[in-house]
Amino acid sequence: MYIETKGKKQDPKRMVRKIAFISTFGGLLFGYDTGVINGALPYMSEANQLDLNPFTQGLVASSLLLGAAFGALFGGRLSDYNGRRKNILYLALLFFIATLGCTFAPNTTLMVISRFILGIAVGGASVTVPTFLAEMSPAETRGQIVTQNELMIVTGQFLAFTCNAILGNVLGDVGHVWRFMLVIASLPAVVLWFGMLIVPESPRWLASKGRIGDALRVLKQIREENQANIELKEIKSSVDEESKLEKSSFKDLSIPWVRRILFLGIGIAIVNQINGVNAIMYYGTEILKNTGWGTKAALIGNIANGVISVVAMLVGIWLLGRVRRRPMLIIGLCGTTTSLFLIGFFSFILNGSAALPYIVLSLTVVFLAFMQGAIGPVTWLTLAEIFPLRMRGLGMGFSVFWMWIVNFLISLSFPVLLSTIGLSITFLVFGVLGLIAIAFVNRYLPETKGKSLEELEYYFRSYGNQELQSKQAR
Repeated sequence: MYIETKGKKQDPKRMVRKIAFISTFGGLLFGYDTGVINGALPYMSEANQLDLNPFTQGLVASSLLLGAAFGALFGGRLSDYNGRRKNILYLALLFFIATLGCTFAPNTTLMVISRFILGIAVGGASVTVPTFLAEMSPAETRGQIVTQNELMIVTGQFLAFTCNAILGNVLGDVGHVWRFMLVIASLPAVVLWFGMLIVPESPRWLASKGRIGDALRVLKQIREENQANIELKEIKSSVDEESKLEKSSFKDLSIPWVRRILFLGIGIAIVNQINGVNAIMYYGTEILKNTGWGTKAALIGNIANGVISVVAMLVGIWLLGRVRRRPMLIIGLCGTTTSLFLIGFFSFILNGSAALPYIVLSLTVVFLAFMQGAIGPVTWLTLAEIFPLRMRGLGMGFSVFWMWIVNFLISLSFPVLLSTIGLSITFLVFGVLGLIAIAFVNRYLPETKGKSLEELEYYFRSYGNQELQSKQAR
C-alpha cells in the first residue's frame, strides 16, 4: 500500500527527484551485486573455500546473469500486471533473501543457485526501474532522470570495488572474507523496500488500468497543475488507442512497426554487451593478476575502474540534456573499440613487462570512460523510450533478456578464454565485435531526443505504415 505523506504539497520537481533517488536503489543493488564478484572470486576460489577452477569461476559469476535474463523477461510482464512500484517492492525482498543465501552458501552448488535467484532480482530491476523512471519523468528531463539509474549502477559497482579492496587488504588472511563482501548488499535492499512504501505508482500504468482519477492525483504530485492536465489527456489518448488492440503478446510480431521496435531494442541491448564491458567489471581483478599483479594490488588498482565509471556517468547524464542520442552512442562505441584493440596489441608485444599492468589498467579506464559516459546512458534510456505503453513491459523485458543472455555467455566463457587463448587474443575478438556494433547503430538507430513517449510511438507507427504501403505498392 502506498503511504502518502501529509502536509503541504511538495514541489513537483523535488518530488520527482525523491522518487528517482529511492527507486534507483534498485540500480545500486544491480551494480553492487554484479561488481562484488570481481573481488570475492579470488578468495572463494581458494582450496579451503569453494575451490573453484576456471569453469566453475565462470559458472559462479555468470549464474547471476542467467537469472537476470529470466528476471528481465518476466519482470516486465509482472510490472505490467502488478504495477511498477509493487514490482520493485517484491524485488527488494528478493534481493535481501538471495544476498543472505550467497553469503552463507557452504558449497559451489548452493552458491550458484543463490546467485541465480539474486540474478532474477537484478534482471527484474534492470527492466522495471528504468520503465518506472521514464513514466514518472517530464519529457524535457527524462534523459537525465532515467540515466540516474545507470549512475546508481556504476556507483554500486564502485562501492563493491572499494569494499572489496578494503576488506581484501585488511581481512585478506581471514578465510571467509568474501562472505563479508557479499553480505553488505543486504543493506540497500532494506532501504529500497522501506523507501518504495512512500513512492506513488506510475500514472501511465494507473491510466492503463482505467484508474484515471488516481493517475491525475499522481500527476499533480509530479507536475505543475496545467502540465498534469495536458499530460493526462495525452496518456488517455494513448491508452484509448491501445485499448482498441488486443493485449500485447508475441502475436504482435506480425505487425511491421512492432517488429522494427523489437529488432531495434534487442540490437541495442546486445550492442551494450558484445564489447566485453562486463568481462572487465566482473573479472577486472583477474585481468590485472594475469598481467602480473598480486591479488591485493589488483583489488586496489581495480578501484580506478569504479571511480572512472561514476565520473563518466555524471558526464554522460550532463551530455544527454545537450547532445543527440545517436552520435553520442556511436562516439562511445568508437572509443571502446579502439581501447579494446590497444589492450590486445600491448598485451601481445609487452607480455611479461613490468609496465603491462599499468598500461592495461590505463586502457580499461579509457574504455570505461567511453562505456559509462556514452554507451551505458544511451542504451538504457533508448530502451525505456522506444516501446509503446501497451507493450513496454513485454518489449523491454524481451530486449533486456537478450542483453543478459549475451552477458551470461561472455562472462561464462571469459575465464576459460583467458586461460586458453590468452588476454591479447580475447580482447582483439571483443574489438572485432565492437566494429559490428558500430555498423548496427549507424544503420538502424533513429534519434529520440526531445520527443515525448507518445510522439515516439506515433513515429514508429507511421514508419511501419509507410513501410507496409511501400511493400504493397511493389
